[in-house]
Amino acid sequence: MNNQPIGFIDSGVGGLSVIKEVMKVLPNEQLYFIGDTARNPYGSRPLNEVRNFSRQLANFLQTKKIKLLVIACNTATAAALDVLQNELDIPVIGVIEPGSKSAVESTKNNTIGVIGTKGTIHSEEYENKIKQLNQSTLIKSVACQPFVKIVEEDNLNSNEITEVVENSLKAFNRVDMDTLILGCTHFPLIESYIRDYFGEQVTLINPGVETALLVQQTLIKENLLNEEESQPKEHIFYTTGLAEKFEEMAKKWLDNKNFRVEHLPLKELVNK
Repeated sequence: MNNQPIGFIDSGVGGLSVIKEVMKVLPNEQLYFIGDTARNPYGSRPLNEVRNFSRQLANFLQTKKIKLLVIACNTATAAALDVLQNELDIPVIGVIEPGSKSAVESTKNNTIGVIGTKGTIHSEEYENKIKQLNQSTLIKSVACQPFVKIVEEDNLNSNEITEVVENSLKAFNRVDMDTLILGCTHFPLIESYIRDYFGEQVTLINPGVETALLVQQTLIKENLLNEEESQPKEHIFYTTGLAEKFEEMAKKWLDNKNFRVEHLPLKELVNK
């Protein structure tokens, strides 16, 4: 048994969609999360810069004695997964491989769509992972950067969402796909709008679900699972932006309210 916390890093609030799934399968674990909202979005930044930011976030969480790190951001996974796996002496998990595996297992016609940020799409990480699993798969990838802004600004009930979704997804109109990867952790938060656009004939893959299962499997394999069923410890969420806004959004999205939010000044990350 190991009662050290699990760490999560993300460019903003989107990683809470992964936190939500992990809370379901690992209710006894304490979670530490950093949402780098002050430097969001990562998706339009150079991958080298995102890699440096990810290092800073990971190094901070290392001071909290985490036992495993989840890169709960697709762009950061593309930029920094290999580097952090080499540099840290704890297991490091990204969201791209679990999402790719789930999509390949789901598709019936070997045609998969991917939506994500500019950085994730341009990295071609999803294409590479999917092709490793099934070389014959046809893949159509589309950058949907405006979706991130909608989520970060908490405009989830805005009348403009439907129009933005339609404009972004019309690139798939001539694609005969049956599976779509939500390749940004922000996107499950507007999943209902995406589902309305495609209908039930397209299966939507939320990589956060498979990532949560991989976290569970890794903890068991490495003998790091906390099996103690006592009162769960309070989860700690850090944000480099406004703590009040982050807390408001987290309370709205998460079923588990046993957390507190703290502001993390950028200088504490940059000077580490």
